[in-house]
This record gives sequence, structure tokens and C-alpha cells, in this order.
Amino acid sequence: MCYCVALQRIETTTRVVILQHPRERDVPIGTARMASLCLPAAELHVGVDWTEHAGLAAALADPDRPPILLYPGSGARDILSEPPRGPVTLVVVDGTWSQARTVVRDNPVLQALPRYAFATPEPSQYRIRREPRAEYVSTIEALMHVLGALEGDPPRFRSLLEPLRAMVDAQLACQAQSPRRTMRQPRRARPRPPMRAQVLDVLAQRFDDVVCVVGEPNAWPYRTGDARPPEELVHWVAHRVATGETFDMIAAPEEPLSPSTAFHSELSEDAIRAGAARAELFARFAQFAKATDLLCAWGHHGIDLAAQGGAALPADRLDLRAQASRLTRRRFGSLEDYAATIASAPSPLAAGRAGRRLAMLVQIIRAWRELASSPV
Repeated sequence: MCYCVALQRIETTTRVVILQHPRERDVPIGTARMASLCLPAAELHVGVDWTEHAGLAAALADPDRPPILLYPGSGARDILSEPPRGPVTLVVVDGTWSQARTVVRDNPVLQALPRYAFATPEPSQYRIRREPRAEYVSTIEALMHVLGALEGDPPRFRSLLEPLRAMVDAQLACQAQSPRRTMRQPRRARPRPPMRAQVLDVLAQRFDDVVCVVGEPNAWPYRTGDARPPEELVHWVAHRVATGETFDMIAAPEEPLSPSTAFHSELSEDAIRAGAARAELFARFAQFAKATDLLCAWGHHGIDLAAQGGAALPADRLDLRAQASRLTRRRFGSLEDYAATIASAPSPLAAGRAGRRLAMLVQIIRAWRELASSPV
């Protein structure tokens, strides 16, 4: 579907640098290229590692337009209410939210930039692509809001929505006109996967024992080589689903604090350094836990970190990532991807990223419990 006729040329004093994840480059309904075609002062680069990228380095070194990063997180300022003064170089990461998190996490050159974010003042018009949360918007919509704030003229940038609307309308019209395939034979009911008969029944029978847990590490990037300090647990959260009890505790690192740990965990460096001793964390969790608990986590990493650090944990474990693959017959890399297939993002149950992920685990457990009680 061609949207060229709807492209609007808008001059800006802001230098826009879009860093696009390679997997997003070939998505036919992406909006980063659309935005770059509308903005003469924009440049679009594709990649993952921006450590030695000459184009980005040149943009960040512009003395007349200091760089800022548009990405939410701890310490980010609201760019709509507190826009920086004077022309800037606006760096935007384009990709899925999971891809964007990885790019920012793994590139210290991006982490070092002043960070800005915003809460969208209106719903997204990107009706052909599902966003993880209602307040998320496409790249071109984000640029429309942000450039309007940076240049003090929001109405002038509303025309950025014209090619987006043209693309969306064309896609929806094509979908409405496409004939639906009819089934020549009635669809046969698929046999129930073994997971339903096993794991879901276990959750139904042991619901009172279920404790969801998430552990966050102090981890150094692998590129630091042999000198990389060992990973250690710095944030441990747990939630007993049946009673609503929550455990939330930060442990001060014993190794040097990785420069990416605060970003990755969504906790401030001060909060991490002021944490309790790890032995105290484990002692308090031992009072919270019961020997009969069934620990439920997404993968093994968090539980393994706690066990390697010396925690005495209940013996029964359940890997929800493996069980989600068996239930759906699909592979899920991130907890966020699977949780988005169940419902909208729940409210966090504790601080930082661990608190958000803990709420997602609880949401999954409750959804599976309902599934276990439903008829075949």
C-alpha cells in the first residue's frame, strides 16, 4: 500500500536521529521510514550495536544541538511539560518495546544521554498494530508529540499523522475487501495438550502453595571478557497469589555495580547501593516462605541466582516459560510477550522492573487457574 501522496515535508530545527532495530526494517507497516521521509532534518540508521557507529557519533557531537534520548525509565523527564531549551539532537529507538529495551540496555553511549519521555495526550491511531499498553504510540506519533513540544508549535506537526492515517485506512480497506477462505471440512477439535492435564491440574490443586518470584541481577556485559565480575542477586520479589502477601527487598551488591544494572532493574543506583546485606534478604525471605511452597518463575535465572547466593529455597519449582510453550505450542522469549497475549499490563506489585514482571506472573497464574476450571 503506497502512502507517498500523503507524505508531508516539515522543516525542523531539531535534528532527529532514528536508530532502527534490524528486525523492524522490513516490517511493511512500520512508521520510522515514513517519519524520516517527512522530516528533512532526520536521519535513519539500522543496527543494534552503536558503540562505534560513525553516523551516530557525528550526530551526538553536534555542538549546536546537544543530544537527548527519547526513552522512558528511571530519571526520565517529561518532555511535553519540561522540554529542553534550544535546538537539540533527538535520538529515537525504533522497534518493538522488547527490542528497544535491549538496544538501550546494551549501548552505554545511549544510556549516557539525558533521557526524556512522555505520557501520550491522546489514543494511538495505529489501529493495525497492537501496542503492549494503551498509552504506547507508534514512532511517527511519538515524533509528532515530541517535536511539537520541542519547537513550541504542536499544530504544525499534526500533519505527520497524514501518511499514518493513509496507510492504516488502506490496510483496513484491503482487509475488508479480501474474501475469507471457507473450510471445506469442519475443523476437528485438537487433542488437549498434556500440559493442561498436568500443569494446570497442579495449579488447581496447589493454588494455595503458589509463590511467584522474580530476581534481578547485577550483571556486567559479556563484552568485558574474562574480567567480568560474577552475577549476583540485587533485587528479589515474591508474591503469594492465594493471600496477596508480597515480599520486596533490595540487596546491596558485593561486587562493583555494573553501569547497566540501574537501567536494567529500573531502580536508582542509590537505592541499590543502600540495599540490605544479601544474607539479611535471604533470612527475611526464609521467614516469608514455607517448605511446601511452589515457586513459579519465568525461566530459571532468578531462582538460580538466589540459590547460588546461598538462599534456602523451597524445593518445588515451576518454569512458567516452559509451560507457556507447552500450553500454546509456541515459543516465547520474553515474559512481556506472553503476558500481552493474556491481558493488558497489570499494576506493578513492587518496585522496578521486578515489580512489573511479578504482576505479570501473577496474572498468568490466575488466567491458567481459570483455564483449568473451564470445560474441555
